[in-house]
Amino acid sequence: MTRRRMILILATTTALGGLALAAARARDVPKVATGFVASVVCSETFVSGLDPEKSFPETAAAMPGAGLLTWAMDSRVDRSRKDVTVTLLGFGRSHSVYREGLGCHLDHGDVAALEPPPADSRPQPALLPEIAGPSVVAPESPELAAALDRAFAERAQPPFRRTKAIVVVKDGHIVAERYADGYGIDTPILGFSATKSVTSALIGILERQGRLARDKPAPIAAWQNEDDSRHAITVDHLLRHTAGLALGSSLSASLGAALEPVNRMKFMVSDMAAYAESIALETAPGEAWNYHDGNTLILSQLIRDAAGGTPADVLRFARAELFGPLGMCHVTIEFDGAGTPEGSSQMLASTRDWARFGLLYLNDGVVGGRRILPEGWVGYSAAPTPGAWVGYGAGFWTNLGDSFGAKYRIAHGWPRDAFFAKGTIGQFVIVIPSRHLVIARFGKTPNWPLDVDGVSRLVSEVVAATGGEGRLAGRDLIHQ
Repeated sequence: MTRRRMILILATTTALGGLALAAARARDVPKVATGFVASVVCSETFVSGLDPEKSFPETAAAMPGAGLLTWAMDSRVDRSRKDVTVTLLGFGRSHSVYREGLGCHLDHGDVAALEPPPADSRPQPALLPEIAGPSVVAPESPELAAALDRAFAERAQPPFRRTKAIVVVKDGHIVAERYADGYGIDTPILGFSATKSVTSALIGILERQGRLARDKPAPIAAWQNEDDSRHAITVDHLLRHTAGLALGSSLSASLGAALEPVNRMKFMVSDMAAYAESIALETAPGEAWNYHDGNTLILSQLIRDAAGGTPADVLRFARAELFGPLGMCHVTIEFDGAGTPEGSSQMLASTRDWARFGLLYLNDGVVGGRRILPEGWVGYSAAPTPGAWVGYGAGFWTNLGDSFGAKYRIAHGWPRDAFFAKGTIGQFVIVIPSRHLVIARFGKTPNWPLDVDGVSRLVSEVVAATGGEGRLAGRDLIHQ
């Protein structure tokens, strides 16, 4: 056989294999699409208390290409059963079920396996001082009022901004706060990927307790054979999205993203972490940056196992070690069918609670004199990951380093030391140590074009309106 013929055969075989893989993935699209819709509608209806007929069309409008499918979907919300069923032209049926204390999860035939956790009968007193009273805090200055006016002002034509909530905290107190119609102080808002930053915090707590080490191989049963190349994956690799697992990307909120294996994991399987752990490597651990939800779901399983193995154990641990000390009272963590927290995207919390979470990082991981996060964890979280072009640290986005994202944000008014939790379609918890500021902004805004959400302008105007350098709590992150 000639070399030319061999190359032709190999190329043809590879192309056919690629087409077969693409076809297999395309068959997943109806189930992925309906799973996403069912999940969001259930969470926003039964946890957030929003009107699904108004809320979900705004979410869909913020997702590029979503309108190509949502028009063909049949969504049924059963308020008596507290569940949502979605089909796409009669196919791809997805069913999301609400359970008190657990939020919503997609039912793949195992909904009965998740038992509601017992009520927290003895809530601990918060260590974080109260950041505001029971009423919405009006902006403390005309400049702050003008900044919020512009942040909530709607564009004349698409893409629309749809800002839903903003809380600005300066020196530990809310200095400006505003909500869109239907939202308020106690409304739990879905953080999407801002949830990853909370998962990172819980991993940090486990490290402080001596139960995990970021620089050691992740204790995953499926990877314990030293001949398995995944054995080298560390907790740090998972936090920084450099583990190398071939799951595709979670950066895109587009229709095309439905073809990625990571979304089969999210919307078609019960045990998401086990699926992620079964995937082969695409690159060697630590070699390349690839942001996807599988990394964080594996970390979520480590949290579940360390906490005791059940959703009730996870919630007990999170409340005692994180939410309780911070005074976060309106939080819901959602779980997959295996009882693992869906720590890549499924935490809902009030905007004030999200701001309280930001204050933990502003204060170097210490609350009321109690160290919650290990010493140095905040600096570690904000330290840039090589190759992360968006500017990403360990569970947080960051302006440190020389990434494209960091340079863009700094050029558009963000302080150099800012780092932040970020979720798709406009969810932000921004920490600015040099100004002693936390800015929590939530909305339903397309990710593209850049800054259509107005967040860069909001940050720069709030920084200018609050003035001064602020007092630094803890050490300067740039020099950690």
